Amino acid sequence: MRDRARGCLLGLAAGDALGAPAENLTPAEIRRRWGRLTEIEGGGTDDTEYAIFAASLLVRHGHALTSRDVAEAYRREVVPRAQVPMRGAGFSERGTVEALRRGLEPPLTGLAHQHGWSDGLAMRAAPYGIFCPGDPVEAARLVEQDGLVSASGEGIAGGRAVAAAVAAAMAGAGPRDVVQAALSVIPGDSWTARNVLRACESLDRNGTEAVEALHEAVVVRHYPWTDLAPEAVALALAAFLAGDGDVEASVTFGVSLGRDADTIGAIAGAVAGAARGEAGVPARWAGAIGPVTGKCLPVVAGRHVLDTADELAEGL
Repeated sequence: MRDRARGCLLGLAAGDALGAPAENLTPAEIRRRWGRLTEIEGGGTDDTEYAIFAASLLVRHGHALTSRDVAEAYRREVVPRAQVPMRGAGFSERGTVEALRRGLEPPLTGLAHQHGWSDGLAMRAAPYGIFCPGDPVEAARLVEQDGLVSASGEGIAGGRAVAAAVAAAMAGAGPRDVVQAALSVIPGDSWTARNVLRACESLDRNGTEAVEALHEAVVVRHYPWTDLAPEAVALALAAFLAGDGDVEASVTFGVSLGRDADTIGAIAGAVAGAARGEAGVPARWAGAIGPVTGKCLPVVAGRHVLDTADELAEGL
């Protein structure tokens, strides 16, 4: 479990860092600049920092974690040091900080802003899957406690799907079973579930090179922002399938899709890393991952994902 936990968070950090320069770009622009983006050029984003923060909640509270615990941690560790604008933070997290400053409690903190559909919960859901190996239902329940503070509706569904996928991968499930685990914990008629199914069907019809077909299946082209949880989660799970669970293949395919490329890469890397373990993450990527700087969340500055993974594994 420790090896899978390390692979999961290392894969998340690598996918985040690899996808960062491709965020908000189109697949055509990514191909023009890099051909295939395979080498980490810089550090990660808020995806890695929030995942470390989420893991700290689990280390502190374990299976007893509640949304009030999460809100209190935000008030104590995030809100006092959150500048406006919060550098690198997503819409849902910014809205949550303002809701907490107004004195609201969950679930109102996740409903008071207009970004409950954001992929902010999905990007940090992996620690909940690590903490519940082989138990997708419990992983989904725990991540929802986190999500009630900052998300609602499809944003929570996306987090539940990712946590469940990681929980299944931690227990050695194959790629198709991992995706089924993700689908098993969200409503079948949800936007997220429909997108995941469309993405899987698109891969089956068009093969792993059909980037444009995947976009046609799930991307909301007219919307100006790219952090839609139903979109990012579906594309990340499709990338995991396209790579047959291999970390490098899954992540490089994921970031080639553009849109919220760092989050897509982070989710694909987390699921694949949980399946393959630490050795499954390319050594050149692992060597490029250092302690986070706290540029978005000062409270986690200096923390390394491998130390975080070890702490989670100790609590199993």
